Amino acid sequence: MEPVITRFPPSPTGSLHIGGARTALFNWLFARHHGGRFILRIEDTDVARSTEASIKAILDAMEWLELDWDEGPYYQTARLDIYREYLRKLLDSGHAYFCDCTPEELEKRRKEAMAAGRKPKYDGRCRDRRLGRGPHRVVRFRVPDSGTTVLNDLIKGPIFFENAELDDLVIERSDGIPTYNFAVVVDDVTMNISHVIRGDDHVNNTPRQILIYQALGIRLPLFAHVPMILGEDRTRLSKRHGATSVMAYKEMGYLPEALINYLVRLGWSHGDQEIFSRSELVEYFRLEDVGKSPGVFNPEKLLWLNAHYIKERSAESLVPVLRPFLDQRGCSAKPDGYLAEAICTFQPRVHTLVEMADAMRVYFVEKVELDPAAAGKFLTEIMEEPFERLISAIEQMEDFRQESLEGVFQQILNDMGLKFGKIAQPVRVALTGGTVSPGLFEMMGVMGKETVLDRLKRGLEYIRSR
Repeated sequence: MEPVITRFPPSPTGSLHIGGARTALFNWLFARHHGGRFILRIEDTDVARSTEASIKAILDAMEWLELDWDEGPYYQTARLDIYREYLRKLLDSGHAYFCDCTPEELEKRRKEAMAAGRKPKYDGRCRDRRLGRGPHRVVRFRVPDSGTTVLNDLIKGPIFFENAELDDLVIERSDGIPTYNFAVVVDDVTMNISHVIRGDDHVNNTPRQILIYQALGIRLPLFAHVPMILGEDRTRLSKRHGATSVMAYKEMGYLPEALINYLVRLGWSHGDQEIFSRSELVEYFRLEDVGKSPGVFNPEKLLWLNAHYIKERSAESLVPVLRPFLDQRGCSAKPDGYLAEAICTFQPRVHTLVEMADAMRVYFVEKVELDPAAAGKFLTEIMEEPFERLISAIEQMEDFRQESLEGVFQQILNDMGLKFGKIAQPVRVALTGGTVSPGLFEMMGVMGKETVLDRLKRGLEYIRSR
């Protein structure tokens, strides 16, 4: 078997979106599964729309997803001499020709063709004029007038295209820049691409590319067109379905492994398994298991996966990825060990890093803001004595561990004939300002003796002021 070489060729006209990320992932997994190579190529021949900011955004997204590449990134704008070399081969062999038809002339003839009931394609007027290079002239590829071009797709099966229905496409614009269908063939030829795995929005480009391969006398790569991703309303995924940019999910507090796991399941399966490690994905991924039907993007399923990965990660590994979110909230001035302990208390309770950072504010603020409804309900006069006893007992504690705190609480409850529920919620309100929090003792252990005493005393002040 020849070496497997795949590629991902984004256009730098915007961010890396979900659909592109899945295409990159499938190419990466296929190459890694076969011990092959994965190439990153930036298709920047649309000079007017390509930007450095978009290139950086794409590279950042690839790195965040840990889709490492073996070669590249290659830039098409740095390969113009290579395209001209292959263009000359097509011109010399008669498979391409110069055309000086103006846009106005082309539009007029298209309208005439449509009015006459004909297909509005280029009519081949310059095919046999033997024009040379000149101002405002483009180069067109000569598509055969008859015959059938067959795309043997690894996912969709054979697809047939009648050559008579295809246009003599422009392969070099008048400014000397190659067009997509020509440049991509030359790139894939010179980079020895063995498998072209891409979205099925490229199916209609493929017969034109096949014909260019054949005109150059070069063997075809294997093609696999992946069904598109749809929104829950079964229309093509777009911004109205939520965020589509990969880095937007990073900013919303998603982990890359959750997004990877979710994307791979949009169109691929391995039995009924839902959760995959990266090594399992590399081991199991086969094109034969890619479905023919579109994947439907379900934000709730992605959120569930993210919660799973947050819960399963070690708290220590979450510290560096959580810090930027804490920084944004002015809440990161604590050592790693403290943050790891704090993270542990919220891991089973949150879905995103944003949720976690918001929830962890309780560990950083100097003074908690009491929720009026919660304080009014739980910080009542009847709690004055339990709070006084609790403060006195904690002040005398030398060992401020969870087990010791439980013992202190139990002693006070026994002495006063109270049940835990009677005192737990008032203490929670005093410590956090609200009625929802991690386990009381684990939270107090993270806060530390000084903070706990300060907040209990403030709670007692509130009780006495009523």
